[in-house]
Amino acid sequence: MSSPTLVERLASSLEASADHNPNDAVRPAAILWTDPDSRWQPIIPQLLSLMPHLLIHGEYDPANRSGPSIWLRCVIEGTLDSPRIPADSTPVLYLPGVGRGELGAAESCPHHLKPLIELQYRGACWKQRNGRDWTVEAFLASGDGGLGLDVAGDGATRDAMHRALAELAATPVQSLQGRRLEAEDFDGLFSDDPVRDLLTWMSDSGQVKARWDGARWSAFRSRCQADFDFDPEKDGEVVAAERLGKRAGPWKPVWNRFAESPAPYAGVPELLRKAMPDDLFAERSAWPQNNEADEAALRRALQELEGPPAAARKEIIALENKHGERRGWVWAKLGQAPLASALEHLAVLATGASKELGGTTLAQMAELYADEAWKVDDAALRSMAAVKSTADTQAVSRALEAVYRPWLESASRHLQALERPLVVRERLEPYEPPLEPGTVILFADGLRFDVSQRLVEVLRAGGRSVTDETQWAAHPTVTATAKPAVSPVVSGIAGSSLGEEFRPVTADAERPLTPGRFRKLLDAAGYQYLQTSESGDPTGRAWTEHGQLDRLGHSLQAGLAARIDDQVELLRERVGMLLDNGWKEIRVVTDHGWLWLPGGLPKVDLPKFLTISRWVRCAAVQGGSMVETPVVGWDWNPQERIAVAPGIACFEAGHKYAHGGLSLQESLVPVLRITAGAGSGASDIRIADLSWVGFRCRVRIEPVLPGLSVDLRTRIGDADSSVSTARRVDGDGAASLLVGDDGLEGTTAAIVVLDSGGQVIAQQSTIIGGEQ
Repeated sequence: MSSPTLVERLASSLEASADHNPNDAVRPAAILWTDPDSRWQPIIPQLLSLMPHLLIHGEYDPANRSGPSIWLRCVIEGTLDSPRIPADSTPVLYLPGVGRGELGAAESCPHHLKPLIELQYRGACWKQRNGRDWTVEAFLASGDGGLGLDVAGDGATRDAMHRALAELAATPVQSLQGRRLEAEDFDGLFSDDPVRDLLTWMSDSGQVKARWDGARWSAFRSRCQADFDFDPEKDGEVVAAERLGKRAGPWKPVWNRFAESPAPYAGVPELLRKAMPDDLFAERSAWPQNNEADEAALRRALQELEGPPAAARKEIIALENKHGERRGWVWAKLGQAPLASALEHLAVLATGASKELGGTTLAQMAELYADEAWKVDDAALRSMAAVKSTADTQAVSRALEAVYRPWLESASRHLQALERPLVVRERLEPYEPPLEPGTVILFADGLRFDVSQRLVEVLRAGGRSVTDETQWAAHPTVTATAKPAVSPVVSGIAGSSLGEEFRPVTADAERPLTPGRFRKLLDAAGYQYLQTSESGDPTGRAWTEHGQLDRLGHSLQAGLAARIDDQVELLRERVGMLLDNGWKEIRVVTDHGWLWLPGGLPKVDLPKFLTISRWVRCAAVQGGSMVETPVVGWDWNPQERIAVAPGIACFEAGHKYAHGGLSLQESLVPVLRITAGAGSGASDIRIADLSWVGFRCRVRIEPVLPGLSVDLRTRIGDADSSVSTARRVDGDGAASLLVGDDGLEGTTAAIVVLDSGGQVIAQQSTIIGGEQ
């Protein structure tokens, strides 16, 4: 995996200033970046290409996202047609020549800055932990939020650092580590990397030539003539782009550098567009027009999917065989091949959906789903998360309608048709006897089984020990009914009549189980109730709640797919915080899953007069009324009757996300048990060396602990994705893995280090066959 450049690390640091807990704070209105000495200005052109939400305080120049204070406010508030800040981004305001002190008080603030004063209260400032502005030298040298480089503190080094900032921006940070950086190191950036210099010039030839002085320009021309048989002044940038795309001779390493990290060279793609040759036999991957034409063809093919599901699945596999290679093109790395990325998941879906989810009993269906079939749901979500534009979203949605919806419908109807449907679930009693001290129950609303497997993967990749099981959710699969059923105070809860909310009552006084009464039951049973940011007393027992999957599903509907990984990361962080604060075990439980279909779930009719309360997928039946839908008993009182929508249907139109009914996606829920993982020393394990000889990968692990082994996988936490045979690490920390399928050459995979229990404790990405 390539090392990020300084400009990429800077962009990440700026964006991290907007981090906030969505449970108790809103996203900052803007990030203020003050730079009293204007030292950061040389890096701004490169940042503008990386950050579409970066705005500059200065002369009015909308094309370069620059303007005075009042114009900046208008852009932030969205009152102008252009530029538009992406909806999922926080605006970053670069203020050259402005110190944060100037914004401190209205009476002393310069008049032209006054429109920005209030943003320091609604926004965030990019600053060091000590409250000071980030200077160039501080960002490079600080180990607390900066790059942690060893930089000499003399004046000559500081001057050279500022002089070389534009060149420094495109330098991989890894190449600057492990040595003391002095003036000559920064000055050497002008000429020690001719490949970078060439790409930098190609990206913005006019600006670069104007910035480089005569001596440097002459040196650059001489180096190009000697190394690349090319004169930038006589031949020009379009000729350079043509040679770059053809990759012949000395231009191959130039292409490799560009393809490895294209973001710093934002102007090169447009040059390649201008330089595309008429040669029909030219390498297709180098030219953006080819990728765009292929994306358009793929979009049309997905939108035109029709016929029986088997035919649609076959067409998707054929499209994957044709377009899958484009995920290895540089355009995919630049985010310009979203449909090719989505197609990878659609192909997984098409393969999985070719097998109907059968089973003659509930237990068999549950086993089949938990073993393999959940990957169909996961692939559907991942395919939609890969695209953003309306046209691409519609194309993927059409593909899901063609292959995912029939599978989803068939599985749901099969479950509902079993001889013994879920009239009353086989309630587990996981808290009898009481949990051991040191255990936290973490309730994650709407943690569907396939999403829980993402959480399992990231936890194991982080060295945590995880066991995952399944259980049936209470019915109906809505929070009011199902959340109390997975709580440690289930014995203190009972059911009388359904009412309108499907809410049980306290067993002692038969009062509705409100959040306040639920907490009192927890307290009486000896369970601490922990707020989101609390860690509690790890010598006892506790209940805490985290995550917003269900809330986001109801609000975002089809858009939930793009937020899944964010929610998984929030849960991972919460688990880590609790374990790091001394808790021995985290038990993750949930109330229900959900159905999700971007094209919309179908509607069936259920007259309101037959029901006491009618929700999206379930309804409380009125007295002895006869309904033409499946009927189940209420988990808290089996005598109460609940109508559930057949298949994947809803009682209301217009829903793309819903729960409350009978399907594996709603009813089969995970239970995770998480502990800190391997013992002392496991957190220090690292892959010290990795090399390829043909299709054999040799690795060396440090330090060496008993029982370690290594594997090569395409999915870190999934042992079934192994493309080799796991090998034990010998006494010297060495192991060798052989890939038997030469068709996997060039595929991205991961070397994983496993402890004696088979848990992942370290990993490193690699390219099968080695980097080319």
